[in-house]
Amino acid sequence: MKDLFGKAILDYQTNNSPEDIITETSISEEDEMSVAYLFRSYKQMPKTEQKALSLCKGRVLDVGCGAGSHSLYLQNEKKLDVTAIDISANAIEACKLRGVNDCRTINVLELDNEKYDTIILLMNGTGIFGKLKNITQYLEKLKSLLNPGGQILIDSSDIIYMFDEDEDGGKWIPTDTDYYGELTFSIAYKGEKEEQFDWLYIDYNTMQNAAHANGLNCELILEGEYFDYLAKLTL
Repeated sequence: MKDLFGKAILDYQTNNSPEDIITETSISEEDEMSVAYLFRSYKQMPKTEQKALSLCKGRVLDVGCGAGSHSLYLQNEKKLDVTAIDISANAIEACKLRGVNDCRTINVLELDNEKYDTIILLMNGTGIFGKLKNITQYLEKLKSLLNPGGQILIDSSDIIYMFDEDEDGGKWIPTDTDYYGELTFSIAYKGEKEEQFDWLYIDYNTMQNAAHANGLNCELILEGEYFDYLAKLTL
């Protein structure tokens, strides 16, 4: 892993000639993403993210924190105890430079001996699951990190709208995946290309079924403008 996403974040934070990130998925063509978006303020965030942050309480774990914008809001504005984690060492370095008090380069699956009242996974938080078959592994891990009465706030999107319809109104779904929300994602930055990685979008019904199968309650908190939603999982 070249950590190009993190490199872009760190370049932006240190004014090291940042450029747009080029993203591409197995069902969409190349698109440009401004790194500045990852440094957005609370007012610039979509309503699903604002709602998630408003619900945070107690000790918070920010999984896949990226540039740390969510963590900084919770730490500085809501005065909460926040731990920000990401697998990108460059992103965590940027978080440190931005003033996140507790940020660590670690995969959530490797986090042990910690307990939290709120765990947030935002900006398509289900992406890190990679494939549908991995949901149980992640949900069981997240459950193990919750204090009694704790909550998991996670967002995703139903991307069925991205597939073409046939004459009967059905959708043309690729047959080489187990679930239509399973994508491969690639990133390019400053002429370098990252190795492809799996990325998962989950429709709400599938999320709810997976939560129930793993002993979690699931509540639809908010639906966004672009087939996205925020869900709350509790013990």
